[in-house]
Amino acid sequence: MNQRIRTVVKTVKAQATSDSAGVRLSRSLGSPALDYLDPFLLLDEFKSDERSDYIAGFPDHPHRGFETVTYMLAGVMQHKDHKGNEVNLGPGSIQWMTAGRGIIHSETPKQENGLLWGFQLWVNLPAKDKMTPPRYQDLHPKDVPKIEREDGITIRVLAGECQGVRGAVSGIAIDPIYLDVAVPAHSTFEQPVTPGHTACCDVFEGAACFGGQKGPASQAVGGRTLAVLSDGDVIHVDTADLPVRFLILAGRPLNEPVARYGPFVMNTKEEIIRAVEDYQRGTVLD
Repeated sequence: MNQRIRTVVKTVKAQATSDSAGVRLSRSLGSPALDYLDPFLLLDEFKSDERSDYIAGFPDHPHRGFETVTYMLAGVMQHKDHKGNEVNLGPGSIQWMTAGRGIIHSETPKQENGLLWGFQLWVNLPAKDKMTPPRYQDLHPKDVPKIEREDGITIRVLAGECQGVRGAVSGIAIDPIYLDVAVPAHSTFEQPVTPGHTACCDVFEGAACFGGQKGPASQAVGGRTLAVLSDGDVIHVDTADLPVRFLILAGRPLNEPVARYGPFVMNTKEEIIRAVEDYQRGTVLD
């Protein structure tokens, strides 16, 4: 049986913005150009060697009803929460935080200068799990599987499965795939994805063609661009004269109403009002 190759149905250029205490970001998901991509709510890249772009960090703030995923490529970010949990995320580390019914935390650079580079992804929770107790999965670089192929392709398997290798993160409701893939010039890469699952690729270095080798459905993507993909069985990537590095994000769509206000993501306006009131009363975890 022929596999259906996923084609590009939309591209979104990352938009420069700032958040929290003034951290400068590039946002490819969660902007007016693409509000959300069920079950994914936001994707930010922070990358700067200018101290003023990141040093203020993200002071104490609440979350409820979804998950935040921080993946570091360079520099060190410290996460602390109101329960006394504390972890430093260095290059290659990943934290998958399930906020559930509520968490108040901060994210602060643990460096005064130099390059700080990473991604933050927001993943929605199904209605039945939105008030679950919060939990963390903090993975050091040595615990994140890395595939190094003879053809020069490298893959860091953050979540899901790639070529028989299971990712570092487990027990996530949407059954995600989260890969960091680097493909040399003049090469081909394929990744199976469950039919019916949402899938996109965020190209953050170089360029590649997605959607079938040199065919009419193939589309070049590069330059800090998110490619939203059609349904199908497999993601197919070809490079020409440039190498490429990109994130693959895939997961089961929830097909539920989304009510969203700042750091809260619920299913109804009434639940959002309750989340805000709980935070204002200091009962965010009740």
